[in-house]
Amino acid sequence: MKNPTIKKVLLLGSGALKIGQAGEFDYSGSQALKALKEEGIETVLINPNIATVQTSEGVADKIYFLPVTPFFVERVIERERPQGILLSFGGQTALNCGVELYKAGTLEQYNVQVLGTPVQAIMDTEDRDLFIKKLDEIGVKTIKSQPAESIEAARRAAKELGYPLIVRAAYALGGLGSGFVDNDQELEEVCEKAFSFSPQVLVEKSLKGWKEIEYEVVRDKYDNCITVCNMENFDPLGIHTGESIVVAPSQTLSNKDYYFLRELSIQIVRHIGIVGECNVQYAYDPDAMDYRVIEVNARLSRSSALASKATGYPLAFVAAKLGLGYGLFDLKNSVTKTTPAFFEPALDYIVCKIPRWDLSKFQGVSHKIGSSMKSVGEVMAVGRTFEEAIQKGLRMIGQGAHGFVGNKELVVPDVDKALLEPTDDRIFIISKAMRAGYTVDRIHELTKIDRWFLDKLAGIVTTYQEMGKVDRIEDLDEDLLRLAKQQGFSDFQIQRAICKDGSNPYDNMDKVRARRKELGILPVVKQIDTLAAEFPAQTNYLYLTYNGTVNDIDYEKDGRSVIVLGSGAYRIGSSVEFDWCSVTCLNTLRERVRPPVFR
Repeated sequence: MKNPTIKKVLLLGSGALKIGQAGEFDYSGSQALKALKEEGIETVLINPNIATVQTSEGVADKIYFLPVTPFFVERVIERERPQGILLSFGGQTALNCGVELYKAGTLEQYNVQVLGTPVQAIMDTEDRDLFIKKLDEIGVKTIKSQPAESIEAARRAAKELGYPLIVRAAYALGGLGSGFVDNDQELEEVCEKAFSFSPQVLVEKSLKGWKEIEYEVVRDKYDNCITVCNMENFDPLGIHTGESIVVAPSQTLSNKDYYFLRELSIQIVRHIGIVGECNVQYAYDPDAMDYRVIEVNARLSRSSALASKATGYPLAFVAAKLGLGYGLFDLKNSVTKTTPAFFEPALDYIVCKIPRWDLSKFQGVSHKIGSSMKSVGEVMAVGRTFEEAIQKGLRMIGQGAHGFVGNKELVVPDVDKALLEPTDDRIFIISKAMRAGYTVDRIHELTKIDRWFLDKLAGIVTTYQEMGKVDRIEDLDEDLLRLAKQQGFSDFQIQRAICKDGSNPYDNMDKVRARRKELGILPVVKQIDTLAAEFPAQTNYLYLTYNGTVNDIDYEKDGRSVIVLGSGAYRIGSSVEFDWCSVTCLNTLRERVRPPVFR
């Protein structure tokens, strides 16, 4: 049951949007405020970002447009006298601020209770030295490393560990200040940058090339624990997860690998003492079934937002309720309406997260990507196959409008070098390499990307080349056209594959569509139901697919459906403010238009 002494709660937002900390924390904070309001608890929000849903009228009872720093938060606590505070819904900014308030004795002075994960557990995950010692207590392997609080200490650690190494900054956001180093000069350059963001760095052995796997875990105060979702990076370790294509659920792990890491995640989260939601990140070598824990985020994160939307499990909402003292057994999944919160989702679809960069807007910036995040936005694409999902996603980011193949022609003087040194165009360089005759094995050797992913991409190229052998759209074989649509090809891509006379493919898209309709090749609408159709469930998360035969909802000509167009992936100049616009519009429509009927 919830704590009856909690009448007023202070929630710390994430402040200004920045790389690594964007709309996902508006989402998590809004969900938390919604959960608190449902319990009749008065809510106070500190967040100076005016372009958010959570700072809109009616979401929080009181809003302070102030910096999320200890000085201003203490002034608000002094004035409002809340009984509880939530730290894990405002990203690294809120977490760091909460830790400082705890260390300064401010929370104790005003008798403010930290709801959810205890501050000591937060410090155990954020301080690299404490984190390693904590996991050593239960024999869980971490990357061999040494903490350092000066460049001299970092040099000594490097000498003892031996190159290659990675330098990570503690209490930092989006891999800020981190980097791979191969010699003393590079070490000093990265450390100098890292120490400008953090008082401590961790010098650790590089495991570049291993798989990067992540588990989203929920735990209540009664020690009940579930894994909501696991995710796999398309790119191997060495590229920040915010810079990588991410696939959920994992596709290349065996059942044994999956459950091994799942059990390990639950063991770690229980030992640390998380209450609410967190994620555990691994470096994993499936050939040797060897692993290293990279980090545990004792808060909602960008990955949490992805996992929540990918599964239909309301992670932030549930985490807020757990912070109030509920158990998982007390709660229903507020999205499906039927399943309890301790039901682990089962997926009969695949999700791809694709990052978006705006590096071309800056002069002199390096287009190389690595352990420090540069992407400004991302999209989530849903399909029944990896090929369908990744092609959808590449079109949605606005930088790969024509999918994996048939896209912009890159000038790549040295393909081997381009594959070895990842850039924001990496996925399109892989496409170019495949069309130039590079084998899956050769690309794997250069990139360390799993052969399973590369085989699927090679299949897309093969289909594109097969369509290129057709002279007229009217001659396009039904099986080939159906395969192309099931692999995520747009009508534009199909036309471009066939169009060899230099005419504009946009002029002939209607011919492809007409051919599809003639052959009965049409998409269906599917629900993300979290249960792989094992049980009835209602969700409002829908996707289109050509890998199906029946619509999951009645929507055609119902006379009451309204489409609202959002702004797509975040980019410089188009961000969370348009989420606010869409949400405000939808809330108004909801008052006037009845929702569609779910089967």
